[in-house]
Amino acid sequence: MVTSLPARPPRAALALTTLLLVLAGLLGTALITPPARAASLVQVGSFGANPGNLAMYAYRPDGLPGGRPLVVLLHGCTQNASGYFADSGWRKYADQWGFALVLPQTSSANNSSSCFNWFQTGDTTRGQGEAASIRAMVAYAVADYGTDPSRVYVSGLSAGGAMSAVMLATYPDVFAAGSIAAGLAYRCASSLTEASGCQYGPTSRTPQQWGDLVRNAYPGYTGPYPRVAVWQGQSDYTVVPANGAQSRDQWTNVRGVSQTPSSTRSLTGGTTLKVYGDDDVRLYEISGMGHGLPVDPGGAADQCGATAAYFLDTICSAYHDARFFGLDGGAQPSPSPTPTATPSITPSITPSPSPSPSPRATPSATPTGTCVRASNYAHTTAGRAYQSGGYTYAKGSNDAMGLWNTFTTHALRQTGPDYWVLADGQC
Repeated sequence: MVTSLPARPPRAALALTTLLLVLAGLLGTALITPPARAASLVQVGSFGANPGNLAMYAYRPDGLPGGRPLVVLLHGCTQNASGYFADSGWRKYADQWGFALVLPQTSSANNSSSCFNWFQTGDTTRGQGEAASIRAMVAYAVADYGTDPSRVYVSGLSAGGAMSAVMLATYPDVFAAGSIAAGLAYRCASSLTEASGCQYGPTSRTPQQWGDLVRNAYPGYTGPYPRVAVWQGQSDYTVVPANGAQSRDQWTNVRGVSQTPSSTRSLTGGTTLKVYGDDDVRLYEISGMGHGLPVDPGGAADQCGATAAYFLDTICSAYHDARFFGLDGGAQPSPSPTPTATPSITPSITPSPSPSPSPRATPSATPTGTCVRASNYAHTTAGRAYQSGGYTYAKGSNDAMGLWNTFTTHALRQTGPDYWVLADGQC
């Protein structure tokens, strides 16, 4: 008896069956493979001595190696660590430039409004209270995360800004630089009654007296004091603008530089930047801004954060502070941060083509140290600057030079190959 063989399925059917088996295998693999876990803000249960009764939260980007910088962020009254982390914009630059964040958090157990106690001497003295707790968090990060102890910075808003000044004054051996947003000078107040007076009106002290308050915070200290950036809304009625000037007076005196700015320029969001000394101190004054931290939601290189209560849409302070701290990978950041249209990661790449396709001269052919004064148009055609969106920026440093035309003039000095900085008043 002859047994007939079953009919062979068509070639197309075999191909379809094979494809379905492969897809089923891939789907099964996807179902049993756990998803990758992205870095997130986590609470650190025990970080050492905690006389200030604070909580510690930390963020480390995925794959962050040892030896990287650390920024301590201090929230304002009624705020908390998670909200500040979400809205301030700092996470973007921690991920982009590779540094860790530590966010101390106070509570209503310490202060009825969950403010840091920037006005209580028991919390603003080296080795005591909240200041000592924040110092312990830094020590924990250095020991457990491998943080570079020479690259630790602090920034804060309102009561957190005032507490930032506390940390800079009491631990100048720990913090390389810091920023104070809508905050107050160190030891402007030493009681709750004095605190209200400081917030709502000017205090009669000379720069020398303000500076002495910092020097007395760590008697016998002979090392360098931190560089400081101050942010102040000019329509702030909670911490009035006089406080920005007082912080400027305090830290310029401590750094030994004049209270007269060495340069002044306009930035986005109605912001005026005044630089003191050799970028020792910066004062950002934001026209029309009330009480809060400057943010600038958006996807550009120098945009960050989210608007919320006390996070005000003007300018991305985190971007400018990160560059001031030197966290963007550059050596010494330019005193003139980059406007919105300019990329920050690769400043040597021109965002838009220069109007002259064949520049007459290149910065690399010019001897280093050369200082040239010319119109913005002439600078761009000579290759010392470029234009983007109708505005002019110095090549290399990205210093903002204003409108691109033949009427606006600036001096530029070459400090390296293809690197020019604003030098108004120098040539």
